[in-house]
Formats: sequence, C-alpha cells, structure tokens
Amino acid sequence: MSFSIILPDGSKRDFSQAITISNLAHSISTSLGKAALAGKVDGQIRSVDYEINQDAKVAIITDKDDEGLNILRASVAFVFEAAAKKIYPEICLGVHAANEDGFFVDTDKENQIKISELPELEKAVKQMVKSGAKIEPVTMPRAELEEIFKADPYKLELLKAEEGETISAYKLGNFVDFGFAALLPNTGKIKQFKLLSVAGAYWQGQSSNPMLQRISGTAFFKKSDLDADLKRREEIKARDHRTIGRDLDLFFVDPKVGAGLPYWLPKGATIRRVVERYIIDKEVADGYQHVYTPVLMNVDAYKTSGHWAHYRDDMFPPMDMGDGEMLELRPMNCPSHIQIYKHHIRSYRELPIRIAELGMMHRYEKSGALSGLQRVREMTLNDGHTFVTLDQVQEEFSKILKLIMDVYNDFDITDYYFRLSYRDPKNTEKYFANDEMWERSQSMLKKAMDDMGLDYVEAEGEAAFYGPKLDIQTKTALGADETMSTIQLDFMLPERFDLSYIGQDGEEHRPVMMHRGIVGTMERFIAYLIEIYKGAFPTWLAPTQVQIIPVNLDAHAEYAKKVRDELNKRGFRAEADLRNEKLGYKIRESQTQKVPYTLVLGDKEMKSNSVNVRRYGTEEEVSKTFDEFIKEIKQDVKSYSRNK
Repeated sequence: MSFSIILPDGSKRDFSQAITISNLAHSISTSLGKAALAGKVDGQIRSVDYEINQDAKVAIITDKDDEGLNILRASVAFVFEAAAKKIYPEICLGVHAANEDGFFVDTDKENQIKISELPELEKAVKQMVKSGAKIEPVTMPRAELEEIFKADPYKLELLKAEEGETISAYKLGNFVDFGFAALLPNTGKIKQFKLLSVAGAYWQGQSSNPMLQRISGTAFFKKSDLDADLKRREEIKARDHRTIGRDLDLFFVDPKVGAGLPYWLPKGATIRRVVERYIIDKEVADGYQHVYTPVLMNVDAYKTSGHWAHYRDDMFPPMDMGDGEMLELRPMNCPSHIQIYKHHIRSYRELPIRIAELGMMHRYEKSGALSGLQRVREMTLNDGHTFVTLDQVQEEFSKILKLIMDVYNDFDITDYYFRLSYRDPKNTEKYFANDEMWERSQSMLKKAMDDMGLDYVEAEGEAAFYGPKLDIQTKTALGADETMSTIQLDFMLPERFDLSYIGQDGEEHRPVMMHRGIVGTMERFIAYLIEIYKGAFPTWLAPTQVQIIPVNLDAHAEYAKKVRDELNKRGFRAEADLRNEKLGYKIRESQTQKVPYTLVLGDKEMKSNSVNVRRYGTEEEVSKTFDEFIKEIKQDVKSYSRNK
C-alpha cells in the first residue's frame, strides 16, 4: 500500500499504511495533534478516528475553524440526547441539527419537557462533560439500530432515509445515535454551552404530524464568546417583533382562525396606513399610476407566465368554478399588471409606463415556516412594473434605484448593500433557456451599476426565473441578511404575453418589463421596522404621537380634551388618558407604550395655554406654549424624525 496526502499548504506526505486523522495531525506537530477535533478529507468532514488509506486532500479541523464550532455544537446535542435518555428513558428523539446559531434536538414524551426542566438537563450534560468519556464512532448493522430504536417511531423513520445495510453512528456509554458527520473524540473537549429554550415543532414540519418539543442551545470554545452570544440573544429577544407587537397591541395571529393570517389591530393598522400613504404618494410623484387588481385570476395566466411551472408548490390549489373556469389566489402581481398594459394599444410616446399597486398576494406556506409578520400566507406587496423601450432601460433603472434610496433615507435605513443576482447557467430547470437574453440583460444591469459608481456583489443562482435582478440586502435587527428591495429586468414575460407598442416607424415592437419592489411586503417591512426601532417608532410613524395626561381629572380633564381635539384637528394622532389612575402610573405607561410625546397638564398649563412636554426615553420635562409645541412636532413629522 502506498498513497499520498496533500495538506492545505500544498505540501505532500507519503504513507505506506493507513493512518487516522488524529495520527496525521500528531505527525505534523504535537500541538496540532492535541488541537485536532476532526478532519476534512476530500471535502468531507470526518472524525479524528477516521482512517485514510488512499490518495486524498486533508485539512485538520481545530477550534479555530468554523467547522470546529459546528462539531462542538453537534457534540453537545449528542451528549444532551444521552442525558435526556438517562433522565427520561421513555423519551423519543427526532431531528437534531447544529448550525451557525447553535443546535437543537426534537424530543417527544407523554409529558413534554418544560423550560423549568432545562437546568436539571444542563446539570446532567455537565456531569457527562466532566467525565471526559469517549465519544466513539461505530459502524452498525441496520437491523441492530432498528432493534435499539424499536420504541422510537421518529428514529425508525429517520433510519429509513439512511443508505446501506451498515450505518455510521456514535456511542457514548450505552447510548447510540446516528446522523452526525463528525463529533468530538471525547466529552472533555466540550467547553462552554447553554440550553436556551423549549418550543413546539411539528414532526417533519407538517402541521398534520405530532407536535414535538424542540430543545435549543448553543456552545462555544470560550466563555467570553458564550457570554457575548447570550447578550446578543437578549437583545434579539428585546427586539422580537412578535413580542413587541403583542406588548404594544399592534397585531395578532391566531391559528384557531387561520395560521399565517395577521389581524392588524388599530395601532398596527395606523402604522401600516402611514407607510402605505407615504409610499403611494412617493410613487405617484415619481410618475407611477396606481391601480387595484383582483386577488383572483384564471390559472391559465400563471401557466403562461411560468409561475405555475416554477412556483406551483407555493401556490394555493385552484378553485373550480364549476363551468370549466379555474381561479387561482394570486402569488404574484405581474400577470395582473400585464393585463392593465394590454388593455390599450400602446405608443412609444407613452413609454415608460409605470404601474404600481399595493397588491395582496397569497402563498401556500407550511405551518412550520410561519412566523409573526415575517412569514405569512397573505401579504400585501408594494409592487410596481415599468414597461420601457430597450434604450430606456438604464435610465429607468437609475430612476427606480434613486427612489429606493430616497425611501431608505426617510426611514433611516443605512445598513444595506447591493447584490446583482444572476442565473445559474447549469440550472436549466429553474431558468428558461435563452443564453442571448440572459447575457444581454445581465450585462445591462451590470453596466447600469458601474455607470452609477455603486459597489455591489455578484451572486450566481439568485436571479428570478425570468431575468436577472438587483437585490438590496439589509441586515435586520436580529442579524439576518434579508432582501428588502429589488429591481428585475424581464425580456421573457413580454414575449410570453405578446406585449407590444407602436414605434416611431409605425411598426409593433416588444417592450422590456421591469419589476420592482421598494419596501417589499407591508407585513415583512413593518416587522423589520418594529425590530429596528425596538417599538419606539419615530414621531411620523408612531400610532399615538402624543399622550395627554391631566394632573387632576376634575380640574384638568376639559383642558386635556381641548388640547387633544386641537392636535387631532391639525392632523396629529393624540389621545387623552382620562382613566381614574394615579398620575405616575399614567406617565410610566405612556413611556412603556413608547409614545414620542407625553404632555402633562395642570393648573399652570391650563392658565397659560401651555403644555409640559416629556419626550420618550428622557426624564426631562420642558414647558412650552401650545404654539411652540405645534411648531416642534410639525417639524419632527415633516423631517421624518431625522436629526435636524
């Protein structure tokens, strides 16, 4: 036997007999041997006990590598399973996973694990860690694993997905599990970890399946990293739009009446209405014609557009109207706007034609994927489509991008970057075959960005099925990378729907269609705003802009009503707190509800026609005349609450 191992630095080592990853690491250096957690053999993660006996490219994985962190987390998940099985012998185990956010294990038993039980489980894991017991990779016959898991229907189902009659698994004492790429060689290498939460999770993500308990946690090699992560999670928790939405009474979702279907309460509806009016006014001023189109459409339109072929799994089943007509809840607005364009014969003199709509759409989302306002089944998209001549593409692209950046400025959105999303030429199923069109359209978008002098990244395989696009990617308050806005170039749909305009030569020509979304869906955008602002909306967006509190109900209530009515008459959103509660309680609640301005009115204010002003987040109280306050709040709203 003779083979060679090529290391990451390009050096080559020759061997005449099989060698484990651990021994290979020790042969390179003693320190690397001690630090080795696993290895990457020809791109595959393997345990330190894995034997190499043929030519291969090998990298040693340590705690300095991202893969090392995932291996640590997978190992904690495995040890947690062993501890849980020891405490609850009857427990069944479902899916386990480790990723950049930590790890989770799905469990099931008659009395499900409660969050109050996590400290006991964590203590049991720590005892196993302290023991330094060996985590042993083993290869076991399928029949033996079936016998071990005969009382666990979830493991038996997962076992069916494993290939071959012998299965790779890991042992810790008497405990066995499979489905791990690589684990640490012993529990002693586990350093810092924390069990975090308990949540429900449907088996295989299907709402028709049993609800399991998902135990989540995280792990790090250094305590400082764990402490920083726990602090980050507390910040995320404080910004969670679902929690803030509940506390501020903005919206709710009730699975009993429809999962993924948000109900907008008065305050949440006010925020949404302000955003909608703002964006409509912006678009109308920019030359868009706003329309209303039905949420139902003949399914044939989506077959023509290609949505039926590409997104059928994300669409609700068609409704049979009984006379051969099949209607579909629309998943996209573009075929509707195409019908608006086609309703009249168009001339080159009319182009660009800009059509926009706050269009309601429906997506067939699985129950397990739904989350607050971010993942819903009914959504309203700030949608728009521009029909242009070929030589108008670049100018229109620049105009749309300027509109997007103006909107971002008004909402104080600064953390974003540009991504040019191209097709993957190898993926012939997702992208329709027309190399000339793709090359032409992609180069047009790239030239437009270059001419504007804007930095961007390029991403193959992120294009829409009908054309390339510019995606504006934002960082949410929770750290996720999310597409906020998009501009898409489309030569395909005008062809499929036979769109045309009469050119200067009197002949028919094919327009180019540009799809664009400025702020995405109302649901996801407002979820984003809730988290970015942490519920403390700038004055122009706040559902209640002014809370008015009389010092004494008998003496000052009428003046409070007068101030409220005058503010409302001038277009501000003001409320008077006339409940029979203590003054301090009312002031604290106004702060808790994050109202931008709290006005406390007593004898002094009533006699001088003034107000005592307290801004949200401050202890300072400032006395102003009513006219001075009107001037201040008017400027605050007009400037979109930006710093002067």
